[in-house]
Formats: sequence, C-alpha cells, structure tokens
Amino acid sequence: MAETEYLTIGAVAARSGVAPSALRYYETEGLITSVRGTGGQRRYERAVLRRVAVLRAAQALGLTLDEIREAFESLPAGRTPTASDWARLSRSWKKRLTKRIAELERLRDKLTGCIGCGCLTLGRCALFNPGDRIADKGPGARLLNVPATD
Repeated sequence: MAETEYLTIGAVAARSGVAPSALRYYETEGLITSVRGTGGQRRYERAVLRRVAVLRAAQALGLTLDEIREAFESLPAGRTPTASDWARLSRSWKKRLTKRIAELERLRDKLTGCIGCGCLTLGRCALFNPGDRIADKGPGARLLNVPATD
C-alpha cells in the first residue's frame, strides 16, 4: 500500500477518540496491528478505525479483551473485514447484550424495592429476605449483586 493510505498514531487517536497510549496497549494485546514507517513510527491502515470502534463497543458491552481478541481472530486474514463480517460479530454479541440488559433491569427493580422498603438491611428485610434466608448464600448484598455474565 502507498504511504498515504496509512495513518499515524496521532491521526488514529484523533479520529477514534482513543488515547495513543490505549492504541499502543491494544497493539501489545494483539487487538490491532501497525507497520513501522521510517524512524520506527507506527503507521496504521485506515481499517484500524473500524476495528477500534468495534473494540470500544465490545468493551462497553462488558466483553473482556480476551473475548474481543477471540472474536477478532474469527475475522478473515489478509483482507479488511467487510460490513457482513462485522454484522456476524455483532449478532454473536447480541445475546450477551440482551442478557446484560435483563440483569441491569433486575438490579434496578430490586434496588428500587429495597430503598422503598426503608429498612436498608437484607438481614431484617421482610420484603426481599424474610428470616434472613439469603445469609446462606454468602456475604454482601446478594440480592443486589448482578451475576457475572458468560
């Protein structure tokens, strides 16, 4: 590719809204790649902008970097991913997002109920924890904790 088809790290940072340090970290983690120009400066293909956008969206969903890396590894090698490639990834994450929304709604609803009760203690709460039956499940606010997602 011609030199003009590459972006500097500063240009990628400005276009993506991601700090250069984060871009370097993503590169270290194998999530994005660059080539080295004269003087060893990083140069990124324009396609990295889409990859960074998808990476940030996946992080907002709560995916770990390992999960994102695994998803990126399913993308075709040797060519820029197409819209259908990205659509396939987003479909695979839709189930997780739907589950996360349901968990957050349950948390919201339980939190409102608990605050509305006024006792502010699950140990004595007749509404959500009569007889302190939740104590056997472990310490902390067991009814308010959002379970870990798969």
